Amino acid sequence: TSESEEEEEEWEPKSKSTRPRLPKKTEAKIKKAAAPRSTVARKMVKKVAIKEEMDISLPIAPVEDNKVQLLKPKEEDVGTKPKILNRKPEVPKKMEINLFQGKNQNSFERDEQPSTSVPVVGNQVKKEKCEEEFAFDEPPSKKIKLNACPEGKPVKNLGGKKIKEEFEMNWDIVQALSEITNVEPWVCANLIQLFQEENTIPFIARYRKELINNLEADALREVQQTLEELRTVAKKTHTTIQKLKKEGKLSSCLLKGLLNCRTLEELDHVSAPYKTGSKGTKAQRAKQLGLEPAALSLLQNPGELNLFSYIRPNTKGLANIQEVEAGVQHILADIFAKDKDTLDFIRKLCQQRYISIQSTLAKVSSKNGNEKDIDKFQLYHEFSCNIKNIQHHQILAINRGENLKILTVKVNIPDGVKNEFCWWCVNERWRPKQFLKPEFMRILRSSVEDAYKRLIYPLLCREFRSKLTSDAEKESVMMFGRNLRQLLLTSPVRGRTLMGVDPGYKHGCKLAIISPTSQILHTDVVYLHSGQGFREAEKIKRLLLQHSCSTVVIGNGTACRETEAYFADLIMKKYFAPLDVVYCIVSEAGASIYSVSPEACKEMPDLDPNLRSAVSIARRVQDPLAELVKIEPKHIGVGMYQHDVSQTLLKATLDSVVEECVSFVGVDINICSEILLRHIAGLNTNRAKNIIEWREKNGPFINREQLKEVKGLGPKTFQQCAGFIRFNQEYIKTFCSNKKNELGSGALLTKAGVLGKKKSKPTPCALQQPNPLDQTCIHPESYNIAMRFLSLIGGNANDIGKSDMQQKVNVVIQKEGLEGTAKRLNTTVHTLQLIIDGLTQPEGYDIRTDFDKPDFKRSIVCFEDLRVGAVLTGKVENATPFGVFVDIGVGRAGLIPVRNITEAKLSKVKKRRSLGLGPGERVEVKVLNVDIPRLRITLDLIRVL
Repeated sequence: TSESEEEEEEWEPKSKSTRPRLPKKTEAKIKKAAAPRSTVARKMVKKVAIKEEMDISLPIAPVEDNKVQLLKPKEEDVGTKPKILNRKPEVPKKMEINLFQGKNQNSFERDEQPSTSVPVVGNQVKKEKCEEEFAFDEPPSKKIKLNACPEGKPVKNLGGKKIKEEFEMNWDIVQALSEITNVEPWVCANLIQLFQEENTIPFIARYRKELINNLEADALREVQQTLEELRTVAKKTHTTIQKLKKEGKLSSCLLKGLLNCRTLEELDHVSAPYKTGSKGTKAQRAKQLGLEPAALSLLQNPGELNLFSYIRPNTKGLANIQEVEAGVQHILADIFAKDKDTLDFIRKLCQQRYISIQSTLAKVSSKNGNEKDIDKFQLYHEFSCNIKNIQHHQILAINRGENLKILTVKVNIPDGVKNEFCWWCVNERWRPKQFLKPEFMRILRSSVEDAYKRLIYPLLCREFRSKLTSDAEKESVMMFGRNLRQLLLTSPVRGRTLMGVDPGYKHGCKLAIISPTSQILHTDVVYLHSGQGFREAEKIKRLLLQHSCSTVVIGNGTACRETEAYFADLIMKKYFAPLDVVYCIVSEAGASIYSVSPEACKEMPDLDPNLRSAVSIARRVQDPLAELVKIEPKHIGVGMYQHDVSQTLLKATLDSVVEECVSFVGVDINICSEILLRHIAGLNTNRAKNIIEWREKNGPFINREQLKEVKGLGPKTFQQCAGFIRFNQEYIKTFCSNKKNELGSGALLTKAGVLGKKKSKPTPCALQQPNPLDQTCIHPESYNIAMRFLSLIGGNANDIGKSDMQQKVNVVIQKEGLEGTAKRLNTTVHTLQLIIDGLTQPEGYDIRTDFDKPDFKRSIVCFEDLRVGAVLTGKVENATPFGVFVDIGVGRAGLIPVRNITEAKLSKVKKRRSLGLGPGERVEVKVLNVDIPRLRITLDLIRVL
């Protein structure tokens, strides 16, 4: 089946080293070897990839009771092992070296013996997982035996074909992934498997914790991107190999070189000389003149070499001894520059030395550049920094300056590196086999220098620059992702009527009043800044009193300060009494783009686009997540150099962050908008549309099972999205009782039982029953365990989120501990923890309550009032690697340089992912410096509020 094939597929590279040793004389022998190899491979995998198969059996048989039945084959499974080992002893040994890298061999083989499989001391850690490994391991391996043996397919068809043909490289994808991302190999193996099966990041991060060692979503995203990069390299390598094969340029050593490449830079370097250029490289031209034998014999047996015999007076390039020598030199330089050992040596040498990157003001720009642009790069006019210490933002700034032709950038490798490299080449790596005549020695020396100067140095510069740039881009994208997450998870301000104000001078300030449920109550335009301010105050007061609205939300665009001063003045004079009015400033980034988008036209067809942005501004405070998902993430404006980085990577990361936030907050399926639904893990535009259509046609959804009736929601989609979709129980119960009265049927609402997992025929709403577990974060695949846990603690599903549920849970957990209870329920600790969270979280729990609310205030300061030493409170607007921008309410954000943010000043209460502040956090700051001409404010962090 596809599962079993996919599963083998990832592990193929591990067993590569064993392939040559398989008997290949006849088809029959191969058949015989096929089954044992696969089964042994699986046994090995088990020890590294803890319970990888678990993922496969869960979707197939979500009813956890199956585990009990699956445990039976254990004895038989153990019994078959010795046979396999006897028949083909060298496969496991090879594998073992591959997988365990130096683990004690005896203990490994003892481990395979059925009698002593448990008491081995070395494997103590993994012992308790043994039962489950067997349980989950059995069905797939049986399938493979059935598939492989009767049909007698040759070995290579056993694994997934795709990996074989397309991605066969000389490195193992799991090892490579593990080295680049610093994630354990078994986690990488599981992740490859999970991504292969099209699992989404939010789903893996929440419901597959035991397979991924509890990684955060950010780390998963990094692994996913790295995996894509490695696969791109593999794919491109194979395209290159095919192309070179066609042109007849492929030699065995070139093939090996290509298959060793891990990055696109390496691949470019190895394949560059073979690209079909107009003239070819200098070395190729020399080879065409027939000088290659001369070059090779200079290294192998220089005694017999006579360069004069190569002179052809009438041929260009061979006319005299100088030209012949130059040709030989080019060929030698080419050989040196492409040799892997030589390149490894110079790279290692560079790691030990001080290599700097320098930027200077370009000669051309100083004559005809824009003064303002040139001043922006003032810091980089005379800049030099060790490439090991340079910051990401500095690299991006230098690159931007270079693209604008304002800066000239170069990588500076000290002369010592060149001298040491040349000495090593002549005396060690390319030392001639026999004594060289002085003139040949001269050619060898100049070849090495030529190779370094013309080929190796430019390659190193490209490598350093591209590595620095790609790291900086990744960091910039990651930073944007972190900021975006923090912004999306800003705590919503529920239950208030809000007035949104989109400030403006000439065209007036647009007002929109929205109800606590986001309905538009009133829209209007007032002209505050054209001398009619006092007249308009009456109107505003009337509107606020009419709708009893005491919170004003002002967008931070043009005229924001004046509008803020206007409201602050009225509030100070208690003009709006009896209302106690407060206001807050909110970022309006992206609001105007959204107001003219098709989404907005569909949502508010009768409103003028200018008024739509006022509505958007108010809703950003009421429910930031629901409002901000409507805007393309890159327009939200919390990034750094986001226009300079790879747009595909940026889009993929930001969309993934939005999906993660929406999924982790969860949506109420019966009231949420289509736009919000799109971003739930596993759903897309079409599926969201189908869900809304189903809802309009059949009334509200009663439980998660009904999702399966929606067109386009197969088992896989259901598995991905079900855990993130919530059902408001009160609403559904009211709906069901009304329905029941209409139908006059008997008692409809019995104690909500768990629905059978078999896919039943679509049932009319009247027969469906609400399931209290649907309001929790528990996944339907674990409902069975949840019900068993409920009966264990003596709880009732209708008491979810109540305080006595918490007490009952605590009693059991204190008595048996998490692990004991998990073992008793035959599940993992992570799943049990999730079930406990789901049962004990109060109804309507929102993960965003831990995040910051907007900063409401009643008075104002202006830029000119700032004094050095003044202490203010503010809100973080944007975070970058060089510091944090804080809105202190004076129209310009101040910067807290990164050196002023220390661990001692950050609050201990909040769990921090990194040493840094994110958008939305409230801070107390002290003014260190005010630069009025450049409008720059430098701040010091006092503490996080």
